[in-house]
Amino acid sequence: MDRARSTIESLAHGGDGVTRLSDGRTAFVPFSCPGDVVSLEVTEDHGRWVRASIAELHEPSPDRVEPPCPYFGVCGGCQWQHVAYARQAFEKRRSLVDSLTRIGGVASPDVADIIESPAHYGYRNKIELAVTEHGGRLTVGFSRTGTNDVVAVDSCLLLTGKHSHLPKSLAGALRFLMTRGNTRIVRAALRVSSAGEIAVDVRTAPGPFPRALAARVLSEATGARTVTRTMVRGTGDTREIAGVEVLAGPGGWNEHLGADRYRISAPSFFQVNTKAAERLREAALEALACDGTMRVADLYAGAGTFTLPIARAAGEAVAVEASKHALADLRYNLDAADLDADVVPGDAAYALADIGHVDAALIDPPRAGISEKAMRALIDARIPRVVYVSCDPATLARDVKRLTEAGYTPGRFVPVDLFPQTFHLETVAVLEVDPLRAVPAHV
Repeated sequence: MDRARSTIESLAHGGDGVTRLSDGRTAFVPFSCPGDVVSLEVTEDHGRWVRASIAELHEPSPDRVEPPCPYFGVCGGCQWQHVAYARQAFEKRRSLVDSLTRIGGVASPDVADIIESPAHYGYRNKIELAVTEHGGRLTVGFSRTGTNDVVAVDSCLLLTGKHSHLPKSLAGALRFLMTRGNTRIVRAALRVSSAGEIAVDVRTAPGPFPRALAARVLSEATGARTVTRTMVRGTGDTREIAGVEVLAGPGGWNEHLGADRYRISAPSFFQVNTKAAERLREAALEALACDGTMRVADLYAGAGTFTLPIARAAGEAVAVEASKHALADLRYNLDAADLDADVVPGDAAYALADIGHVDAALIDPPRAGISEKAMRALIDARIPRVVYVSCDPATLARDVKRLTEAGYTPGRFVPVDLFPQTFHLETVAVLEVDPLRAVPAHV
């Protein structure tokens, strides 16, 4: 126990508050807020740093608020509900600056004011619920804080108020289904569009499944227009999609970003905060600076979040995507919008060498950032302007450092908050290359 009083100084990417103990070591403190005056109990000692819990809160921060969610502190989904939103936004921008400076080696990075989410609750168009069974008892909910256990939830305040209690309805339907034969569901996703259209997807292993019963029960319980079953092989991060079955409805879910309409199938990725995603799109298109004559590539194009506005603004658009499900959605969405793009199936790591010269590229990779092969291909392509859309400041900073070493100059970084109540942050980064500068031999 560190009985000396400490003041929480900041919030770390990951969610914990940060302070220093009386011996000078850094302490990471869950559920603390900058400005809190606390006494701490060390729970994990890692030598140069520790993890600690609040033993006593002497003075609460003026930025501390009462969390509205009954599952706060138990469910691992929202780490910052106890922090006022203005402070959340400040800490996210500060964390981005810190990552770019410390990891990326960018001196005095040009970081814009954060673009805030229009809604702080009720903003998600999708949630995923874990499904576990022990001793014949089914639990449907989210991961418990700090564990792989699942805490049952009846509601989620990140869904729109009208639909926040859908998890309870879905859980009841899943319990009924799993009493009917050998029906093991490992995960379930709820999608609710801004227009109120509901879709349900259940993940199972391949094999027998009560399709007609599932379609009826899930539709009746949730009001879903579309019900799908995604079959997966493997466990954890090694799961692979073996197939998708449409159990009811058209099999796709519809959403709008600005004037663009998107159809999204169950396995396809789509940004979970529709209104903030519109702002993200605007920031990315502004960074690309399309003038109507440019050839622009959208790498990791997905279902076309950025491809559609690029196809409208550029002289020629090229979209690269590896997922067959996303490719089908991308082509459908382009056709529905009466837009044209050269759609290239495959991974950007391999496709970049074959798509020819482009004047600019937008790259929106997974959370892990740009893979080594894709980075090598990107450097070799020497694209004059790269707009990098990132969902992780640390991997963004790492990749910016690599691109800077390869001759790119980082420009403006625009943080966009798509995930209020959490530490997650999207960023639009611009990097430009001097075509006369040679690539260093060590890159």
